[in-house]
Amino acid sequence: MATRRPPTIDPVAAERWARAAPPRSPWLHEEVGRRMEDRLQWIRREPTLWADWEPVRGGLAAHAAIARRYPHATCHAIEPDPQRAQLAARALGRPWWRRLGGAPLKLEPVPPGAAQMVWANMQLHMAADPQALIARWHQALATDGFLMFSCLGPDTLAELRALYASLGWPPASHEFTDMHDWGDMLVASGFAEPVMDMERITLTFETPARLLAELRELGANLHPGRFPALRGRSWRRRLEDELARGPRGADGRLALTFEIIYGHAFKAAPRVPVSAETELPLGDLRTLLRSGRGRGS
Repeated sequence: MATRRPPTIDPVAAERWARAAPPRSPWLHEEVGRRMEDRLQWIRREPTLWADWEPVRGGLAAHAAIARRYPHATCHAIEPDPQRAQLAARALGRPWWRRLGGAPLKLEPVPPGAAQMVWANMQLHMAADPQALIARWHQALATDGFLMFSCLGPDTLAELRALYASLGWPPASHEFTDMHDWGDMLVASGFAEPVMDMERITLTFETPARLLAELRELGANLHPGRFPALRGRSWRRRLEDELARGPRGADGRLALTFEIIYGHAFKAAPRVPVSAETELPLGDLRTLLRSGRGRGS
């Protein structure tokens, strides 16, 4: 898993979703962001510059909570989509009288090796090439900087996937990667000391129509084996009827499970290869000298 792309994600569909994702922060993303932000209290290192990867989809309220936690830290908000970049500028920008004395917000890429923290909420499970995305996070971080991320895990939508299978329909969603595989990918990308954990959140819905509307906001089915054409109204009615007979929570409402994976890792100092003659980039040499790791063992 550490060297392969997810086999159940169609890259074309993933790229289409990246462009079509609604320009707002889903409730679940905000809730996960709130829980992940609370974990920052256990990290002693306080960044002076951090990067928020796609804050509109990741959670604007979560971004604001981090900005309050680190009021003097410069933030780079990374929004590749122009529409969401404009929304981020309006939502996260502050009036000039509130900017006086505060750290700036920059809607531009973070210089390589400049960030002490990369924040990436609820993104990896929709990436066709997650290792490439992890590599970009690694490049943005300074040595000993840290990554905070979250994504959906393999138990997500278990009820819906079981329903589709029982009816003989194509998969309801692509598969979601296990947290141990994410840990392997982090190490393969140069991160150190990855810490992974998970929790399950059960969301309940008043009606099947509301459930489907919430799912459309959260993501899309990227599975290569998904139904290849448009569904008709009769199929939609059948789906809602089947959902209405599905599992319900303690409150009697329709229930869906979401497995949330949290990950945290540091960018390790570059390792010096042992050989008779070693060539090392000047930037890496400076990093090694500052960290004291360039001395003999």
